[in-house]
Amino acid sequence: MLSLPSEDGILACLGRHFPNTHPSLLLGRGDDCAVLRGDRPLCVSSDLFLEDVHFRRAYFTPEELGHKALAVNVSDLAGCGARPLAFTLCLGLPDWADMEWLDAFFRGMAKLAREQRMALAGGDLSRCGELHVSVTVWGESVQADQSPVFLSRGGSMPGDTLFVVGPLGLARVGLSVLESRGRAALEDWPMACAAHLRPEPQVGAGLMLARAGCNARPPALMDLSDGLMRDLPRLLGLSGELGLHGDALGADLVLPQRLLHAELLRYAAQHGKNPVHEALLGGEDYALLGACAPDMLPALHAAIPGFFAIGTVTDGGGLVCNGESLDGLRGFDHFEAACGRTTGEGEEA
Repeated sequence: MLSLPSEDGILACLGRHFPNTHPSLLLGRGDDCAVLRGDRPLCVSSDLFLEDVHFRRAYFTPEELGHKALAVNVSDLAGCGARPLAFTLCLGLPDWADMEWLDAFFRGMAKLAREQRMALAGGDLSRCGELHVSVTVWGESVQADQSPVFLSRGGSMPGDTLFVVGPLGLARVGLSVLESRGRAALEDWPMACAAHLRPEPQVGAGLMLARAGCNARPPALMDLSDGLMRDLPRLLGLSGELGLHGDALGADLVLPQRLLHAELLRYAAQHGKNPVHEALLGGEDYALLGACAPDMLPALHAAIPGFFAIGTVTDGGGLVCNGESLDGLRGFDHFEAACGRTTGEGEEA
């Protein structure tokens, strides 16, 4: 094992993967601060990515860790309909980390950064007892008639159509089989494992949804990271975090099995589980969840791959799926979960 060199050596390795110039930067890494270029409002989000909380090295390659640490943050930008620009990286490295591992970690992260045309603007390095990754991303809003358009969780109305972009519950299956079988699970569950190990943020869909809101009432939108049972109440303002008042909204969901991935259906059949419940509970899908006026549906269906309607916003409060009340179904919460469980991103503070 090649031990880590000095901090300058680590920064030199990072510099081989991430260029220090970018159209969104007036001043890149190397000073006390980066200086941003732009004349539009910026959307900003941060996430922690912690060993044995959000991932296990037992079945993640370093390239997959680098990819996912950035992808979960980029997904937040997609949830605002923002175009990714740049990010910062704070990295706590334990004693086991060596240059071979670090080079592969940066390689996986840099590949996604290039695909999203993002600059690494700066960050920090430290020794740490366990691997600790903290990423902050920012992106710019869509512009319409000199006014910025960004999407938020609020704004749903009774009669709006609820929709998702991307698979539901597939990453939950991937987590389960990886926890039980390690990387051997990739042979029988390739798509489910990929959904957990290498999620693909729905940036293109987020931008199209933002543009669709330029000439109509903008859709309500959010990143689906903690599962429908946790995130749908947030979209509807039922969690209290939006500070909404007035009549409570609810949802009448229709989720037929034909909308669920074949690997999820096979997993549920083999384990005696309800596949719809698995889809509702699944975290870390990094899909998009939203609500829009029904007259927007034809255009959105035609323009956005993986877009499908899943129900209707109601004005009576409460959540129903396929005619069944969901009052007893609870999603994942980091602060309610048993120690060691590694699913669900966790909400930003």
